[in-house]
Amino acid sequence: MDRIFASEALLPGGWARDVAIVIDGGRIASVTPNAAPDGLRVDALLPAPANLHSHAFQRAMAGLTEFRGPDPADSFWTWRQLMFRFLDRLTPDHVEAIAAFVQMEMLEAGYGASVEFHYIHHAPGGAAYARLGEMSERIAAAAAQSGIGLTLLPVLYQQGGCDGRPLTAGQIRFGNTLDAFARLIDAAKTALAPLPDAGLGLAIHSLRAVAPASMREALGLLADGPIHMHLAEQVAEVKEVEAALGARPVTWALANLPVDPRWCLIHSTQMTPEETVALAATGAVAGLCPITESNLGDGIFDGVRYLGAGGRIGVGSDSNIRIRLAEELRTLEHTQRLHHRGRAMLAERARSTGRRLWEAVAAGGAQAARRQSGRIEAGALADLVSLRGDDVDLMGLAGDTRLDAFVFAAGDGCVSDVWSAGRHLVRNGRHQRREAIETRYRRALADLRAAL
Repeated sequence: MDRIFASEALLPGGWARDVAIVIDGGRIASVTPNAAPDGLRVDALLPAPANLHSHAFQRAMAGLTEFRGPDPADSFWTWRQLMFRFLDRLTPDHVEAIAAFVQMEMLEAGYGASVEFHYIHHAPGGAAYARLGEMSERIAAAAAQSGIGLTLLPVLYQQGGCDGRPLTAGQIRFGNTLDAFARLIDAAKTALAPLPDAGLGLAIHSLRAVAPASMREALGLLADGPIHMHLAEQVAEVKEVEAALGARPVTWALANLPVDPRWCLIHSTQMTPEETVALAATGAVAGLCPITESNLGDGIFDGVRYLGAGGRIGVGSDSNIRIRLAEELRTLEHTQRLHHRGRAMLAERARSTGRRLWEAVAAGGAQAARRQSGRIEAGALADLVSLRGDDVDLMGLAGDTRLDAFVFAAGDGCVSDVWSAGRHLVRNGRHQRREAIETRYRRALADLRAAL
């Protein structure tokens, strides 16, 4: 058993002082406020959220697309063409090295788990690997090295648009028939078996990439586990779906799919007020990726209305251009301020902005990952993060104010320790296997950049 003593900890009922926590078998065995010091001493202890949306391979593209292409209306769609070209160079070894590095950065940022929206299944040209689940095995192998809690989502991707056109050369590594996708899910189960607290779900890539009949069949392939889907990210997507299916993406999904708390709908930046309230009522999680959505010019999520209607949210690093948990929350709040021209838009009278957002994404991330985490209480997985009390921006602060300073003012070095299911992976801000993971990532990066 491991013991942690926190000067303060954010418990389900609020902040508590002098909290003793016992971890046994990866779970929190007991939580005792007002306790005598015993065990590893930390300053502020928080539940570590799950990063609910990641395309790990895109981390190796970070910084390579910040120029204007030949189209004067440069957008997500021109960025996507660059991403497709990058895909042609990726080998299984590259994917494993990049994923381990991404997961390590997530842990150092304060995340306790990762949900990988995994859609590179095949070799360049679209041929299946000798083992259909080769790429799923590589994501699992990366998690074994980084130690992060993993929820793997094999992605169904079948067509190039709502009109059913064939996959392009850039998309062909993603494609599967329903039969192949069923076998892929079985292969993913096998790949995850060695990981002690891994989870398996499935993802429908989008309304553009999967026909309605195939969506409904795919949902029957996994009796339990989360279901994720990109939804209503781009204006052009809304127009395409409306023209093909007769309704806007969110409206169509809520009318035709069994959206409930198992679901996580990624982005949802293009919603009407009525759609926003309706989505909140389903109990599904809106998977927000504010850094990526800002980078790609997606738009602004209707956060004030959605949270006001009781909606559930989590955050993910998506393209992994920057893996910074505090920055995701800051960007989310700042976009609301810019949109509404006000301050503290997502705060409540009893909870500051930082605390409301942290508690929301901790709960929503756990739900989206179908992971028993997101709270510091007996029985939960010990996904925990501690903040430095001696950081220049945090010193002398406590409670909501300290958390606000972390989210809005502090630098990247405020995270001191991180545990994933009780595995103490980050100490003094550094992952215990950083050198080996970074060395392998550097080799992969050099190889890819030479090819580009």
